[in-house]
Amino acid sequence: MESRPRTLWLRTEPLHAVIYFDEECRGIGRSVGLKGFWAGYFATRTAPMGQVRPETATSALAVFAPGMVARALPAVWETVAPGTLIDLRARLAARALRALVPGVDALAGQLAPPLTAMVEAASDLARPLFAANRPLCDRADPVERLWQLTTALREFRGDAHAAALADHGLDAPEALVLAAATGRVPREGIQRERGWSDAEWAHAEERLRSRGLIDAESAVTARGRAERDLVEDTTDRLAGRLLGPLAESTADALLAALEVPAHRAARLVPSLNPIGLPVSGGDASG
Repeated sequence: MESRPRTLWLRTEPLHAVIYFDEECRGIGRSVGLKGFWAGYFATRTAPMGQVRPETATSALAVFAPGMVARALPAVWETVAPGTLIDLRARLAARALRALVPGVDALAGQLAPPLTAMVEAASDLARPLFAANRPLCDRADPVERLWQLTTALREFRGDAHAAALADHGLDAPEALVLAAATGRVPREGIQRERGWSDAEWAHAEERLRSRGLIDAESAVTARGRAERDLVEDTTDRLAGRLLGPLAESTADALLAALEVPAHRAARLVPSLNPIGLPVSGGDASG
């Protein structure tokens, strides 16, 4: 049985993830004059932090190659303002959720109080993406608000995951190599989509091999699998603090109410996906 923190992720991540896998959401960048999906991705993901520099964005996003981030930032801010993207992404994400989840407007009203309680009570210390997203949750449209609340929760967990990787001595490419070796994410997609060269990937493999985390064929060892499990357990422990304001019965009711909308939203997410979300499969690619 999954822990409550892990279940919270499994049932909020698909709602947030429409921004990556819905076709209209994927075209946000092009719709405002940016070139390609990744310019739009970095612009929309970092927009809550303002006109952020690539060094800051690379640190906050944790697993992207610096050169990949620098190809988008800060140039995107010459074309579009962060505030424009913040509003556009919320509107398009809400449109996607309305198409996927019948009755989502009423459900958004039901879910808002416990989600808001978690977001408002959480500490933003050393959590840059969460701190940037929390002030954006008070949106008038209920489904936009639902999406932004789940996004704030998602970024809290993401900040926690970055801290867990650092605590376990894994740099960005090492973290991805280990995740791919355990089957959590597909190597071919994740290496390309996070911007790491073959040489950088190979050097990361050598470092992990020297620590006994992968073997000569780059397959995960028992020690490597245990290390990856520890990273996930640490992430769950840190992210589990979100549930602190809720009584256990309230938390369980929230998780139960999220199950069906999460399942419907997950239909957009392919079975092999770069965010490591375990799903049965979908038609989108990302």
